[in-house]
Amino acid sequence: MFSFFKKKPKPEVVPLPESSAPAELVQIERLETPVESAADLTSDAEPTAVVSAVPAIKAKVETEAAAEIIPAPVAAEQKRSWLSRLKTGLSKTSSNLSILFVGAKIDDDLYEELESALLVSDAGVEATHFLLNTLKKKVKEDKLTEATQVKAALRSLLIDLLSPLQKPLVLDQHQPLVMMIAGVNGAGKTTTIGKLAKHLQAHKQSVLLAAGDTFRAAAREQLTIWGERNNVTVISQESGDPAAVAFDAVHSAQARGTNVVMVDTAGRLPTQLHLMDELKKIKRVIGKGMATAPHEILLVIDGNTGQNALAQVKAFDDALGLTGLVITKLDGTAKGGVLAAIATTRAIPVYFIGVGEQIEDLQPFDAAEFVDALLS
Repeated sequence: MFSFFKKKPKPEVVPLPESSAPAELVQIERLETPVESAADLTSDAEPTAVVSAVPAIKAKVETEAAAEIIPAPVAAEQKRSWLSRLKTGLSKTSSNLSILFVGAKIDDDLYEELESALLVSDAGVEATHFLLNTLKKKVKEDKLTEATQVKAALRSLLIDLLSPLQKPLVLDQHQPLVMMIAGVNGAGKTTTIGKLAKHLQAHKQSVLLAAGDTFRAAAREQLTIWGERNNVTVISQESGDPAAVAFDAVHSAQARGTNVVMVDTAGRLPTQLHLMDELKKIKRVIGKGMATAPHEILLVIDGNTGQNALAQVKAFDDALGLTGLVITKLDGTAKGGVLAAIATTRAIPVYFIGVGEQIEDLQPFDAAEFVDALLS
């Protein structure tokens, strides 16, 4: 597997031995200090949760969660495979762009067709105008006369535009590293968490999952399946306050010496203000469990949503202060240009992109690889 995490240099921390027993689902029974709601956890008191192991739930869940996890091939083979899947996944977007430069003349018609192709790909008006204006200027200054030269110039401009989004997820800077995962319904949050857990383990990180989606039973069951397959403990509660689940997961990870905690949250629309307020409360309560947490707040976005993704980024960023994005379901989409729109608005790092259901279909975002797939 090729590396996509960056570790902060520091003395090696030896994690506690991992049990060889099957993964457990940990269910919250009580708190030593009774609380009526997670809002009570925002007081000066910081109750310590008491947990007990119960049999893991096995249920029929989404197909992608139940898929067999395939061992990662050697780095070179995986890299070639990933680039091939990325190119195939973005083929609907790239077909509108790459065909423009086949035997084309450098004239107004080409620029008009390029403008239409960028808008159709959901690059957005701002990014499209920026790219076109800068491209025209470059063609004039460099005296480009061949379509291949213009295509190469567009490639360079796109890479420059998207490169600020490329950023590695830094490990070992906190113990534990607490990650909060948010997004709208159906974006793929729970599945993304399961895939990230497997990748983190491959980088010698112990992981604990918090089933903070307490409203949808299938979400807890789905997360439990991933936990079982990865031999990862899942903190869960059949019903109750998701903030309490997150709080307890942080304390459990501290006690176990776990490297990473990932907190799943229920899907919600940005217009559901009461649910957005709940996310703020979860973040606040996590901070009661660990003063510097959450360290990463990731928004999972369905790549097929196109320009609607911008509204999601703005709303969740305003509410939580996002540190990164994960763009899923880019396979088969004609809206791959949305990353250009994101780059010209909020410019929040895109840690990972997904082009399929398998574990290896979620990989770090690389601007050059992405642009090459778009223009192939």
